Amino acid sequence: MSLKVDTTTFKLNNGAEIPAIGLGTWRATEENSAYTAVKTALQNGYRHIDTAAAYGNEEEVGKAIKDSGVPREEIFITTKLWNTRHKEVEAALDESLKKLGLEYIDLYLMHWPVPTNSATGEFFIEGWSYVDTYKSLEKVYKSTKKIKTIGVSNFTIPKLQAILDDKEITTVPAVNQIELHPLFPQPKLLAFMKEHGIYAEAYSPLGSADSPLFKNEDVVSIAKKLDAEPAQVLVSWAIQRGTIVLPKSVTPSRVISNLKTLTLSEEDFATLNGLADKHGKIRTCDVPEWKAFVDDVY
Repeated sequence: MSLKVDTTTFKLNNGAEIPAIGLGTWRATEENSAYTAVKTALQNGYRHIDTAAAYGNEEEVGKAIKDSGVPREEIFITTKLWNTRHKEVEAALDESLKKLGLEYIDLYLMHWPVPTNSATGEFFIEGWSYVDTYKSLEKVYKSTKKIKTIGVSNFTIPKLQAILDDKEITTVPAVNQIELHPLFPQPKLLAFMKEHGIYAEAYSPLGSADSPLFKNEDVVSIAKKLDAEPAQVLVSWAIQRGTIVLPKSVTPSRVISNLKTLTLSEEDFATLNGLADKHGKIRTCDVPEWKAFVDDVY
């Protein structure tokens, strides 16, 4: 089975088409690293770029989009609302648009369901919840042309259910961006999302920095057998299970190679599906926001 540039797209619940592979830019913070990665990606076939206000690189991403020579309408661009801006959604969006140099965002996500007091840094704001934030997102989505699609990130089943149960909300999130890889596959969450027409976007699909996946004997063995990179095997697995995937790299050669995938055999696919059962679940992105609602992690 040979590797080839992946042009797979998925149709979201509002009819928008999203490329299955997007370039992730988290931690691309060194000067020009995000610019180089995004420009390289776009000039080598990527049509999906993922950033966030909290990444601190929207200006670099925007400049790379402009300098890539790829028409804006051909690119699917995602950015995210940070925790301290939950009560000022449109103002935060406008700031992101200005930094990116764009008139609209293809997908705007609530980065965490954790409204945070901007003055004190304390999680959660009295009298305000992430459901209120989503209502504000929906209002901007419906009343302006600044956002094509809305969604969420780092949402658990109970928190998604709260959005779905609210009678005032009529727009089901198009995606939920979450950590997903063979050592943290989250099958219960994926089944719940599929039932409600919400696509999963996999961040840290390669396992983040110093990934245990690159040393995993099964991943390494499959990659060697297929004459592929471990990263290509992991990206292929993510797409084969029907998820959008956001591999991140600032190394041009790896950015390019991460877009090339292949179809895994049933045996290899099953082996990767079983890694978490074999080795135990491993979350590679341990961030403070997660601990704010660890009680409903599945």
